[in-house]
Amino acid sequence: MAKRIVVFGSYVTDLTGRASRFPVPGETVLGASFRPGPGGKGSNQAVAAFRAGGDTALVTKLGCDDFGRIARDFYEAEGMATDGLLEDEQHETGAALIMVNEQTGQNMIMVVIGACGCVTEADVEARRALIEQADYLLVQMEINLDALARVIRIAHEAGVCVVLNPAPAQPIADDVLAMVDIVTPNETEAAVLTGVQVTDLASAHSAAQAFLARGVRRVIITLGSQGVYCTDGEREELIGRIPVKAVDTTGAGDAFNGGFVTALSRGMDLFDAARYGNCTGALSVTRPGTAPAMPRRDEIDALYQRTYGG
Repeated sequence: MAKRIVVFGSYVTDLTGRASRFPVPGETVLGASFRPGPGGKGSNQAVAAFRAGGDTALVTKLGCDDFGRIARDFYEAEGMATDGLLEDEQHETGAALIMVNEQTGQNMIMVVIGACGCVTEADVEARRALIEQADYLLVQMEINLDALARVIRIAHEAGVCVVLNPAPAQPIADDVLAMVDIVTPNETEAAVLTGVQVTDLASAHSAAQAFLARGVRRVIITLGSQGVYCTDGEREELIGRIPVKAVDTTGAGDAFNGGFVTALSRGMDLFDAARYGNCTGALSVTRPGTAPAMPRRDEIDALYQRTYGG
């Protein structure tokens, strides 16, 4: 039986425009399409975990506005529980302005966090029971850091496995990082948090050792085209990238994290769970969008079987 996952993090409405190329500063280009939709790292990762078959609850904060209603409508259509959602009567729901290059699938993003940057101590206490009853807590850094630290501490003291995706990268106190069981940065985020420029296996090893020295138990570093580096402190492995035709890379890291934690909740070890996350991320980039692009369990299982034979 799969264990319980709680994702505590951000929701923003993605406002996505697609064009044949990015503008240079001061230039206007004509776009090919525009689409609003649900996004935010916390929300995306919760959707990825839920679609992958995880027993998932999302805690996020929405404004009392049209974008907040978009979020609720989306979760209800997905069949996801909404009892973890918080409301803010003073601040707007967050938004992300996204440009996608149709030729390469690459993206440029500006995020305005809105209500998710105003999570209060009372908000956290209101969801304390949900956090303490989880088996896995998945968090990111798109909420205010005092709330993030409090959520991590509550989970740690309750014996919950804490998984931190430190994105967008910001400095984090050593005492907070020491309560994290698994950290999952990409190479840029790892460099910000450790001071090690991650470019290959050797530098990924060095960055991982810096995390381990600060008290983290296990480290996953996603390396783009080079794959995924994993270590449990004793064993390390570089898991190769799965080659796919990328349509839109927005949300690929969120897909990886949601799939990864879901695999852990089913009893996979760190390395097999990273392979499962790898499959989830690979599938997500083959279609446009963020949360709507997250793959379903049957697709992920099939790719995992074809790629790894397990």
